Amino acid sequence: MSAPGPSRGDARGRRILLVTPDFHGYWRAIAAALARRGHEVRVHRYDAATAPHRRLENRLAHRGGAAGDVARRRKTDRAIAALRETAPEAVLVVKGDLLGDAWWEALDASGAPRALWLYDELDRMPYTPQRLAELGPVASYSPSDVAELRAAGVRAVHLANAFDSLARWRPRPTPAVTFVGARYAERERAVGALAAAGVPVTAFGREWSRHPIDVLRTGRRDAPPAGVGAGRDLPREEYYGVMAGSLATLNVHGDAHEGFSMRTFEAPGVGAVQLIDRPDVAEHYEPGREVLVFEHDDELVALAERVIAEPEWARGIAEAGRRRTLAEHTFVDRLAIVEDLWR
Repeated sequence: MSAPGPSRGDARGRRILLVTPDFHGYWRAIAAALARRGHEVRVHRYDAATAPHRRLENRLAHRGGAAGDVARRRKTDRAIAALRETAPEAVLVVKGDLLGDAWWEALDASGAPRALWLYDELDRMPYTPQRLAELGPVASYSPSDVAELRAAGVRAVHLANAFDSLARWRPRPTPAVTFVGARYAERERAVGALAAAGVPVTAFGREWSRHPIDVLRTGRRDAPPAGVGAGRDLPREEYYGVMAGSLATLNVHGDAHEGFSMRTFEAPGVGAVQLIDRPDVAEHYEPGREVLVFEHDDELVALAERVIAEPEWARGIAEAGRRRTLAEHTFVDRLAIVEDLWR
């Protein structure tokens, strides 16, 4: 199931090189949205783990030392080769934190306009504002980072996360409030509060899963809170279906992120009732009409209980959130901002 939306392609289109990490397959969403906007897209996934030695290379690249330097140099060389083979008319680099100086020098020499898209906070990446002034223009999902970068003289714009309206998915009936994502303390507390109140709740992800392979991979031997169901990692299209088929889906940011997560737009995008812990979501959705906002566990429990007790009311929330998302918060919409950076 998907909602393609209208074509908004650039009148002439461009040959685009998208240089990106794998990161849950979001490169597919970005590439499809660029194509929908009328561009010809070549994708280079600089951390694609297509073979065991590439997986090892990824681990080394995130570490310091000589071995990490060699791994990053190999990734840089492959990105430069993709640049030369494509001869793009514009380049979109997503994160790009494992690529060395030689990549940026080759990109400078190509003369192609570029944009750097950051979906994480600056303090989680190796970039400094001074370096980004050389690598930009920059699009970031973090409003405070954008303000900091602008103050440092960087051409920077806010680019919120989005819903992949071009993805194909099917609703997967799941008679519970669901959570999909990493197992942080504040998220564990929230699902535990729901379970303790008798609300059916299931969390999906390798850190929640009790499958032996996931326990071995994560080292998490402690079970989720009592009464919380647990499922394994899901591909993006599958968790879209789980959210769509849930009673409601939970989005807990806590203090981990300043920008809004992908789930903020994906949950209403698939027609789910979103329970979110950020009152400032009002920047994107109308609380109480398009999404449901809580600030404390008792508010979360009360909202979940009302969703269960009043399905028609809940359906209205879900439908309003979906309409708003498809009108304003898709990757196709967001990439208009990137196109402006190429000008």
